[in-house]
Amino acid sequence: MQNRKPLVVLTACLLAAALALGMTSCGTVEESKLVPREVLFGNPEKAGPQLSPDGKMMSYLAPVDDVLNVWVGTIGVDDVRSVTKDTLRGIRRYFWSADSKLIMYLQDKGGDENWRLYSVNLETDEIRDLTPFENVQVQIVNRDKNFPDELLIAMNKDNVRVHDVYRLNLTTGELKLAAKNPGNVTYWLTDANFKVRGAMMANAEAGFDLMVRDTEKADWRLLVSWNSDDALTSGGMGFTKDGKGIYIIDSRDVNAGRLCKVDIASAELTVMAEDPQYDVSGAMIHPDTYEIQAVFFTKDRQEVVILDESITADIAAIQKLHHGDFFVNSRDDADATWLVGFTADNGPIPYYSYDRESKQATFLFNHRPALNEYTLANMEPISFTSRDGLTVHGYITYPPGKARKNLPMVLNVHGGPWYRDTWGYNPEAQWLANRGYACLQVNFRGSSGYGKEFLNAGDREWGGKMHDDLIDGVNWAIEQGIADPEKVAIYGGSYGGYAALVGATFTPDVFRCAIDMVGPSNLLTFINSIPPYWSTFLDILYRRLGDPEKDEEFLRERSPLFKADQITIPMLIAQGANDPRVKQAESEQIVEALKANNVDYEYLLFEDEGHGFARPENRLEFYAAAEKFLAKHLGGRFEEAAPEAAP
Repeated sequence: MQNRKPLVVLTACLLAAALALGMTSCGTVEESKLVPREVLFGNPEKAGPQLSPDGKMMSYLAPVDDVLNVWVGTIGVDDVRSVTKDTLRGIRRYFWSADSKLIMYLQDKGGDENWRLYSVNLETDEIRDLTPFENVQVQIVNRDKNFPDELLIAMNKDNVRVHDVYRLNLTTGELKLAAKNPGNVTYWLTDANFKVRGAMMANAEAGFDLMVRDTEKADWRLLVSWNSDDALTSGGMGFTKDGKGIYIIDSRDVNAGRLCKVDIASAELTVMAEDPQYDVSGAMIHPDTYEIQAVFFTKDRQEVVILDESITADIAAIQKLHHGDFFVNSRDDADATWLVGFTADNGPIPYYSYDRESKQATFLFNHRPALNEYTLANMEPISFTSRDGLTVHGYITYPPGKARKNLPMVLNVHGGPWYRDTWGYNPEAQWLANRGYACLQVNFRGSSGYGKEFLNAGDREWGGKMHDDLIDGVNWAIEQGIADPEKVAIYGGSYGGYAALVGATFTPDVFRCAIDMVGPSNLLTFINSIPPYWSTFLDILYRRLGDPEKDEEFLRERSPLFKADQITIPMLIAQGANDPRVKQAESEQIVEALKANNVDYEYLLFEDEGHGFARPENRLEFYAAAEKFLAKHLGGRFEEAAPEAAP
């Protein structure tokens, strides 16, 4: 990946940075142009390109009447067309059938996450609902090019709490049961013969057991067991080609999840790639040999470890194309062509078609080309020491054209919480920086990717030390002279929304205002109303958050709702009415408390959304309200809404 610049070029770098900021000869700076919300949060122009397995066609997502649909065209022929007909939420999850004859996609209703599977016949344009079941969620288990007429899917059709595996015939639509869930399987693994031979099962220690079987009719047997300490940094990945081994991520006896191979007969473990601090974050697997070709670690930026020398020249050629962190989005069956994308902090995502024989690439498109008309900000890695001695990492994005001193700042808290912020194009970071705020993103304890010790340090620390890390991040920015202590906001969605509510209730003196999007306000009602198909994760949730029966008082203490009388700062709350994870009641009850306490608040309820806002008109309405709210309380810029777009 990119090497750090030596000190001898520091002066040149500072000069280049000054020129990039638009400094004049008098030492002043010019403020960057306002990036329209539509450019940042509207639909991308094109996104998600995929090659057909036979390598003859390419697909991508693009709007039709402002709704994302799948477009398909023959490579080298000007015949691209929209093949799906969605008119509401837009399509985001799609893939090709193994025989290149169908486009498959998943869609829910109004954000309820009860995904149905649809297919489009590219010859007849016929669209079929392959899983016409109400209140049933479809999950894709696997597709295999050697079994082009079949697809393995999982559904909670017979028991809403668990997903069984079905073999779907794509020609007839027939479904046959392939694996019955005994009640604790979280996900399934298939072998090279397209048989369900592996299962990750929740165990009594708030961990997981990797179970295997010799055939689909044989009994399951235990291969690897992980307790609660390793549950979120370990797991099964897939079988070897011969079916005699299985790849896993394993953090037993070490801090970070490492890539290993386990011999199924002997349980002998071979370590393939590891880092003492960072978990394996991804892998490239050869589509025919099933060999691991490359392993990724997400540090401040992505780092790649190549295990298969046959792709060394390919990776080197790809890395020369762009300064961002690359990802391989698609490969054809011949493995002759790869579709490659790059995420970078200061521009749109570019996609290329890469020819492995010639080692040459052809530019395809940028996902949001209009971004190139504006000055975007750089996202810079930061770290600081928490009050109890942990090293906490994160990122800060500064407003282009402004001095990095005494800035209004927004603490943008990620969801999960077992997730992390990463370097690259982030529309919210660019939005906030463009509006005049420093955007601080803190990977607080409990965030994933930094090894199990850091992740497990977040156990039972919702509203506790996890929040302390966020406050320590704010204090770091103030001590560095970056942030104006009188103009700091907290904002986030999901867990980040909860963190915003905690900031407003537990530490209201730190923040000028807060924005909560789909965040739980009462941990007791949140846990008791989770989707039934999360049941296999309940033991993990109880261990890491709290048991509503055994820890009722503890969970009350960590719930913003019960400290709502301490809120003294203005709040903006946004919620999707169909959210299956954080129910509408989580926002309604905190809004009622704000009303009762005469707190200045705004509340946006989107009747056709779930956990987040998929429809561009809803996203744009939310961000319009949010930036006007921030401008009112922190003094940054905002884009005036066009009269015809006003609510």
